[in-house]
Amino acid sequence: MPELSHRRRQLVLAICCMSLLIVSLDNTVLNVALPSMQKELHATVAGMQWTIDAYTLVLASLLMLAGSTADRIGRRKIFKIGLLLFTLGSLLCSLAPNLESLVAFRMVQAVGGSMLNPVAMSIITNTFTDPRERARAIGVWGGVVGISMAAGPVVGGLLVDSVGWRSIFWINLPVGLAALLLTWRYVPESRAPKPRRPDPVGQLLVIGLLGSLTYAIIEAPSSGWTSARILVFTALAVCSLIGLLLYEPRRAEPLIDLRFFRSAPFSGATVIAVCAFAALSGFLFLNTLYLQNVRGLSALHAGLYMLPMAALTFVCAPLSGRLVGNRGPRLPLLVAGVAMTACGVLFAVFDAETDNLLLFTGYVLFGLGFGMVNAPITNTAVSGMPRSQAGVAAAVASTSRQIGGTLGVAVIGAVLASGVAGTGSPRSAGYATGFVDASTPAWWIIGGCGLCVLLVGALTSGQWARRTAHRTALRLEETTGAPAGGQASASSRS
Repeated sequence: MPELSHRRRQLVLAICCMSLLIVSLDNTVLNVALPSMQKELHATVAGMQWTIDAYTLVLASLLMLAGSTADRIGRRKIFKIGLLLFTLGSLLCSLAPNLESLVAFRMVQAVGGSMLNPVAMSIITNTFTDPRERARAIGVWGGVVGISMAAGPVVGGLLVDSVGWRSIFWINLPVGLAALLLTWRYVPESRAPKPRRPDPVGQLLVIGLLGSLTYAIIEAPSSGWTSARILVFTALAVCSLIGLLLYEPRRAEPLIDLRFFRSAPFSGATVIAVCAFAALSGFLFLNTLYLQNVRGLSALHAGLYMLPMAALTFVCAPLSGRLVGNRGPRLPLLVAGVAMTACGVLFAVFDAETDNLLLFTGYVLFGLGFGMVNAPITNTAVSGMPRSQAGVAAAVASTSRQIGGTLGVAVIGAVLASGVAGTGSPRSAGYATGFVDASTPAWWIIGGCGLCVLLVGALTSGQWARRTAHRTALRLEETTGAPAGGQASASSRS
């Protein structure tokens, strides 16, 4: 990629952030619309889970393929195809006549979405080569997530209450088309000097692992945890995982380069991403159904209730990016872990749903924690890796986020579905009591995810962890012949 002026680099960053905005806004808006979808499409809790997980599952399965393909045939080219498919998928979702077609069209969206975030992050990594400048750019990138979380519930609530849930997909159309035109005009093409060859076997194993695991978790409450169907899919997930661990190291150019995980910060970022986004997706899924189905709030009022969480995420995300750039990832990760753990404990122990003061306190704590966690994940994932493999490294981090989101909805939804089974229709007295009781173990799970962020963040951000990252960067540099992305630079100091 040619050296760009400061103004052109900022424009490229803005275009990449537009793609993140529509993807993130789509997820937050969709959560607010779930109860309305559930009523119109006559869906169960499992059906609502699939409207979210069909998207995140396909996304997680294809992110690494999209990243490596972009490195090989051109990042701008793949980015434009992704914008086109995501916009088309959004249009189809708005026209879906039933739950099955909505789930299918969400998968079309996901194919496009898989070509956006990791490829955009790869473009940013190759545009901002200075470690400090890159960390700040990633902070802006994280701030877009905060904007989507702040605007999503309110925008979604307004659209659902005034026009209907189908309109939530319309907002992607003008932004997607504008980003497509701007990309064509201003984003330069770039490729990796030594891109990897396709790995179809590895890709099939990833799809088998994620798909079978998600299906088993979501369908287990209705089918039974020991039913033959669930056991078959669980066994398929285990076999796929074993296959990945045995097959990928044997390839010269694997889909997932397991050597990346010799870096403790990179491995820690992967685990933290899974835990943080599992907590986020479970948090949004749980609260949306509670506020509308139990408290009886409208979609707009439910969105306004969650504004404290969204506002803290919006404020803390760019602050976290600056802290990572100036002081390293350790402090933001510790703050994130403490805040998210405290939120889970508050709801689980004190039944914070039943008291507005505790409810809003929990929302503030979660917003603080999630706002702090995103920038360290992204920066740690791409720092120290050869820029020729930036797309793959960024895709691993993005895949970890989507795996976390998929598992969060699947596990929290399964716990919730088991707890409310047989309690009656939503808003009935029995349903309300059953929902609050069922949410207690769900909040313990969210708190446990926060504790994992705290412990893993503390373990993988010290001097020992930095030494493992430096050794990994040297090995990768020797193999690829490309310069490392600066793990020992200021962006990784603690």
